[in-house]
Amino acid sequence: MKIALLAPAGAMHRYNGSFGKSLHYAPLTLTTLAGLVPDELEADIRIYDETAGEIPLDLDADLVCITCITGAAPRCYAYADYFRSLGKTIVLGGVHPSMLPDEAEAHADVIMIGFAEFTFPQMLFDYVNKSLKTRYMQGADYTINGRAMPRRDLLNKKRYITLNSVEAVRGCSLPCTFCAYPAAFGKTVHKRPVAEVVKEIEALHSKEVLFPDVNLIADKEYAISLFTALIPLRKKWLGLVTSAVGFDDNLIDLFAKSGCKGLLIGFESLSQSSQKLINKGVNKVVEYAELMKKLHDVGILVQGCFAFGADDEDQSVFEQTAKMAIETKIDLPRYSILTPFPKTELYQQLSAQNRIVERNWAMYDVEHCVFTPKQMTKEQLEEGCAWAWEETYSVSSIMKRLSPFNRTPWLALPVNWGYRGYAAKFRRFTREVMTDNTDIPEVKHENNLYRPSNW
Repeated sequence: MKIALLAPAGAMHRYNGSFGKSLHYAPLTLTTLAGLVPDELEADIRIYDETAGEIPLDLDADLVCITCITGAAPRCYAYADYFRSLGKTIVLGGVHPSMLPDEAEAHADVIMIGFAEFTFPQMLFDYVNKSLKTRYMQGADYTINGRAMPRRDLLNKKRYITLNSVEAVRGCSLPCTFCAYPAAFGKTVHKRPVAEVVKEIEALHSKEVLFPDVNLIADKEYAISLFTALIPLRKKWLGLVTSAVGFDDNLIDLFAKSGCKGLLIGFESLSQSSQKLINKGVNKVVEYAELMKKLHDVGILVQGCFAFGADDEDQSVFEQTAKMAIETKIDLPRYSILTPFPKTELYQQLSAQNRIVERNWAMYDVEHCVFTPKQMTKEQLEEGCAWAWEETYSVSSIMKRLSPFNRTPWLALPVNWGYRGYAAKFRRFTREVMTDNTDIPEVKHENNLYRPSNW
């Protein structure tokens, strides 16, 4: 039995796009799926991550399993249609098929809805026993406990800045209107037993660990237990939290003692009214500068993320945000455009107002505008975002942000240079480029010729 696990990518984040190695850590979805394959099936498993390399059109596999995010959905469907036309069995899963299974099933033999730790092995047995179902859905008894060890050995380590991604917390209970995660997987926060996380980290035999979890402090008591347990391991770690970390100086001290060297924080906007519009009340804009100082004082770098396009923002937001990022010395500013993913509250709001102007999912990559803003044009929003990237990652701006604070140059400088390259290529990714999947052979459906650019 031969299994190919695929992760197609949108144009900007593809291996030949603008997201270089210094910005790219090893993802967990495909390696976790590989770890779930039962040994008794004696399967030959191959992983193809399009952010790190090509997906071969002549791949040798019986079962092609594709993980699909919204921004890559048209490309996922194109690959699915092509490989299906060659007689391969196609399985589609991930956030987008979980939100829109009826759409996805036109391109696959099987749809996986929700988390797949329990359903993926069952699907494989059903395939072998020729009793395959068309849909497999996460059950109410789902738990993350005892999760399979990811098959990191199947990745090309030369294509990632680190292979040491470890999951501790899955999910977030915050009510942000733009977040696709709860729309696809619900609002339950799943926490792995601390002992399991520690065991996996110890098995890595590495000094660095990255937690890609949506919100490491979704459960504060769990976070305290986990990072207290990490102290004797003497690791350096990076992770994602909300700005609520600044409410607790003891938590910041614990992070520092446990080896935290960098945090990604979704600041979203410099407008407090914008925070209210997107239901992210945890963010207190007036405290951003103080939070940056607190984290820098204990040697923690910050990747600060901002999303432009809220209804109360005009064109002045781009200069204001870039200026704030430089003045407060945000180590890695990251800019995006507010994006209404399907099934989210934001999508429902904008759709009801007839403001959704783009229906091709390839444009839902958070760097392109797919709706009509209130206080600027769509083109002005995209231009402003591009300008913010270029301004913030000019050589002079990088030096201002990193000096005099730069206690971890091994991390800050390479990633800043990576984002400088990303910013330089930003304007190349027009709609024509984003929606072009002509490198994948076209396949005729029963009723029409599928080509995402025709949407």
